[in-house]
Amino acid sequence: MNGVSDPTPFAERVLDLVDRIPAGKVMSYGDVAEYLAEGGPRQVGRVMATWGGGVPWWRVVRADGRPVIGHESRCLARWRAEGTPMRGERADMRTARWTGDHQ
Repeated sequence: MNGVSDPTPFAERVLDLVDRIPAGKVMSYGDVAEYLAEGGPRQVGRVMATWGGGVPWWRVVRADGRPVIGHESRCLARWRAEGTPMRGERADMRTARWTGDHQ
């Protein structure tokens, strides 16, 4: 037992959405909450920190496009491999942002 409980229904919805973000695209924590119309950036961040290892976590970024704290080099390597539009060491939110399945 790893001490982590099973994901909550909200966490499942967050993880399902993150799993659908296409390669080369990103969503901010706030984008995820807004898309789901529940929670907020902090709640999404908590879900990702607790259960996000099995989904493409590098596709969820801070609002300014910076990668996840503590995982910057791994995140940047994934972005480069996927062709994520970048400005320096940040995702270019203007061109990299994914707004959902209707793009």
